[in-house]
Amino acid sequence: MTSVPGMADPRRQEPAFVLDERDMLEGWLDFHRVTLLLKCEGLSDEQRKSRPVPTSKLSLHGLVRHMAEVERGWFRYTLLKDSHAGPVFSAEPDGDLEPLDGADWDDDVAAWQAECQASRQAAAPLSLDDLGDDDGQPCSLRWIFNHMIEEYARHNGHADLIRELIDGRVGW
Repeated sequence: MTSVPGMADPRRQEPAFVLDERDMLEGWLDFHRVTLLLKCEGLSDEQRKSRPVPTSKLSLHGLVRHMAEVERGWFRYTLLKDSHAGPVFSAEPDGDLEPLDGADWDDDVAAWQAECQASRQAAAPLSLDDLGDDDGQPCSLRWIFNHMIEEYARHNGHADLIRELIDGRVGW
């Protein structure tokens, strides 16, 4: 098992210990976005598409596609109330996770990164107290930021385990 303790990457920076709330939330969200990308680097397409837990639909490639859908869902559908923005990959349940046979890594990463940028742009002019709408329920930008950090943190945990099962690499 290869461990990479303390491996620093200039693309991933923890937010400072003392920041205003908005900068802290944006900083942690970006930290987790980069973490997911780092978990996928240095692998072949076959490895990124592999599902090393036979009972799970999760793969590293699928997680990137899933997070593109999550970004779009919370920032475009809920925050901006944009009902015209269709799904990034598939309207089918779990269509972002599988099948991945014809999925192209570079295209899918570009789509995910475009959604991350669209999320940043959607949030930029708004205050943390501004409200979106989640199926008729008001939902603040503050809640969306917190939820997105939780969503990435949970899936980055999945990515840790998947990566360890693929090539034994842990940490970072």
